[in-house]
Amino acid sequence: MSPRPTSPTILVDDVDATGTDLECSITVTPDLERFVSGEPFRASYDVPIEDVPEGVLVVPLLAQLAPVAWATGADIYVPTVDARFARALEDVKASLLSMYDFLEGGSLHARDLVEVPAHDGGESGLLFTGGVDSTCSYVRHRDEEPTLISVRGWTVSTDAADDEKWDALRSRVTGFADERDLETAFVESNMLSFLEHFVLLAHFKRFVDGAWYSSVGHGLGLLGLCAPMAYACGMGSLYVGATHWEGIDLEWGSRPDIDDYVAWAGTRCHHDAYDLTRQERLDTIADYVRTDAPDLQLQTCNVQMDGNCGRCEKCYRTAVGLRLAGLEPTAHGYAEVDYDDLRRSFERGAWVLGEDERYMWADIRERVRETTPASPAEREFFAWLESADLADLVDDSAPPVHHRALRAGARNAPDALYTTLYPAYDSVRRVARRMGI
Repeated sequence: MSPRPTSPTILVDDVDATGTDLECSITVTPDLERFVSGEPFRASYDVPIEDVPEGVLVVPLLAQLAPVAWATGADIYVPTVDARFARALEDVKASLLSMYDFLEGGSLHARDLVEVPAHDGGESGLLFTGGVDSTCSYVRHRDEEPTLISVRGWTVSTDAADDEKWDALRSRVTGFADERDLETAFVESNMLSFLEHFVLLAHFKRFVDGAWYSSVGHGLGLLGLCAPMAYACGMGSLYVGATHWEGIDLEWGSRPDIDDYVAWAGTRCHHDAYDLTRQERLDTIADYVRTDAPDLQLQTCNVQMDGNCGRCEKCYRTAVGLRLAGLEPTAHGYAEVDYDDLRRSFERGAWVLGEDERYMWADIRERVRETTPASPAEREFFAWLESADLADLVDDSAPPVHHRALRAGARNAPDALYTTLYPAYDSVRRVARRMGI
């Protein structure tokens, strides 16, 4: 089977599993070279994967490549793939194409489309960070005693500079699991550096509300990354906690109409707790705290991984939500809420908020209408929140001119210029972040 030489094409050359490590190499046609880094795709698990069938071993690679192929109209050619996952990709593609007009589509071609025999399937797994969404999903499925799965490669990078963050995450998840006699699984991958995410942003940022991976790829990408480990461990169900909920129709890379389609031999994935708002998820956690886990600690901070700073928007939002659920935030990993500082931070635009946060604060406002604030500071803040125009708190403006210019230049620059352009852009981006622009 030979690909059409004139069409954008991705060839999967080799899929190799040695011990607990997976490495895959690809070749792309010249029109796609700017979107890939040139390094092999790698993933490391903490269970042996050598006996996992190749049709499942290739799933993590395809889960990262498929959205790029669909954005560029490329076809992917692979020696072998699990037939169940191939069908799942078609369903996920249909969802993403209905969500984003800029996606062109593309096809997966396999020399061998294999119905890989299913494993026993008696276990379950849960993508877990210790935040609100994943903790709520644990509470809902704790009778299954799911393996808690944490991933290094997205919010915690594989750079040495993030070693302390990863150690903190591992320690926190291991502690949570040990207290409940649960298994853990830790996965590390170059899933972001394998692709040229700056170039993907340069071409497609104008079509999405966030970064490439969060807006398009992370539901399929994170779940698919777990496939060899899930097969080796006999996981019949794999859960990922929902970010949004029913009634919020935002363009986002992890939704029921993406995650619920993802499957491979013996494993089906589930977008969990979409039926609950964020405040209702906190209510679920609060019930669990009162009956089973009085010392439960949550980790949601946007600033640090080892504990919560107590002053970022997400810390404040979680602490206020805990108060409304009847819990004392200081007992669960948060500082006392400074309602004056919280209001001032909103009013001076200290945080760049998206549509997600607008819905979440609206959810809090709905709950406030059903409760009686306990202190004068709470009453004053909630009175302000009731009258605030939450849409005004959302930064939906275009990127700064210098960012737009660099992205436009990147879209049109010859590939040879990227090595010069990227460091310049990255330097500007880091300076802009420090200045808050």
